[in-house]
Amino acid sequence: MSGYNAVLARNTLSAQKGIGPYSQTVAFSHYNHLSAQLPIDPASGALVAGGVKAQAEQCFKNIKAIVESIDHVMEDVVRITIFLKDIADIDAVNSVYTAFFPSYVPVLTTVAVAALPLDALVQVEALISNGEGTIPQAPQAGDLVKTVRNTENAPVSALSAQSVAFSHYNNLSAQLPIDPKTGKLVAGGATEQTVQCLKNIKAILESIDVPFDDIVKITVFVKNLSDLERVDEVYTTFFPDSAIARTVNYFPARTTVAVSALPMDALVQIEAVVSHGDGTPPQVVEDRHGIVIKANNTSRAPIHALSTQTVAFSHYNHISAQLPIDPTTEKVVGNGVKEQTEQCLKNIKAIVESIDHVMNDVVKVNIVLKNIEDSAAMDEVYTTFFPGGVPARRVVGVSALPENALVQIEAVVSNAEGTPPQK
Repeated sequence: MSGYNAVLARNTLSAQKGIGPYSQTVAFSHYNHLSAQLPIDPASGALVAGGVKAQAEQCFKNIKAIVESIDHVMEDVVRITIFLKDIADIDAVNSVYTAFFPSYVPVLTTVAVAALPLDALVQVEALISNGEGTIPQAPQAGDLVKTVRNTENAPVSALSAQSVAFSHYNNLSAQLPIDPKTGKLVAGGATEQTVQCLKNIKAILESIDVPFDDIVKITVFVKNLSDLERVDEVYTTFFPDSAIARTVNYFPARTTVAVSALPMDALVQIEAVVSHGDGTPPQVVEDRHGIVIKANNTSRAPIHALSTQTVAFSHYNHISAQLPIDPTTEKVVGNGVKEQTEQCLKNIKAIVESIDHVMNDVVKVNIVLKNIEDSAAMDEVYTTFFPGGVPARRVVGVSALPENALVQIEAVVSNAEGTPPQK
């Protein structure tokens, strides 16, 4: 077993104790996935007093405590995702954020959502590099470096890097519909804004010699769910991009989230996770062809024309967000959150098993609820699928979900065999 990556879940008393069945951090291969941190004082177990700045500081203190508990530093953070209750708080939270990242800045996504657990004003999530890997007794520290890159062909921000690569993944900051020449939002509605978001992503990828079809996961944040049809019309003009991708009709895994507000009052914001075949530092050229993207669908889970159920690359599988749709009837099940949560997780389980994996291979789960008050009922079902509570997790509340669902769930799954399978 010493030659295989292992899922490594860890907790520390120095940070917020989970308010649900999840681990503070789950490492696999060269990444640590942290559960979203609420502004909970670990000593008292309660939300900290004060306004949004005090709460943001506590969120980042909790992240720092977790990072240090696993012998890492804040400069090992690759991505930060900030969820706000009120987008007007963005400047206050950013002032706290910059205090924790005074020089190096990771990639960044910021959105406002309808509700957060415990009625918090802010919640912060982090993805951490893991240079030593998770092969027992085989530390790999020193073999990998973090690569941070920016191009003037896409919007440049002092708060974030456009792209941070580590090991076999490039993580991109969520792109707003900003024209990089003017620094302003493009004119028009959701159609024009989606075009600009995807143009910005394409410009970043071209600047680092990465094809657009190397994207393995897309997250689309929309202010109005009614704009999704216009977003999708644009989406199909960018995907598939290459002749090879068009031949197999390749689409990345995808999640759509209806948010209450976006920075600059944008209508759309798009985040991408990209495969990085040459790794960090670059492997010899011929080695990059040893790792391939594997896209897979199964009839045992709902199939969507614009996304693949699971896209594997290197040591991770990225699963598209699952709605509570019965794949047999193609309709949303039931009227309650328990039944709908069960269907979402059944769909994930069917996808995971279709690629010869098990639910214990899940390292991260992201849950979106229409009513945050449904959290306890959702957890009752959740624990039957994850009785050990191992995966890291994020829960947010939104005003609406596709198909008028009550819950939507996405997952990141470990892929020990890599792509293609190791010998």
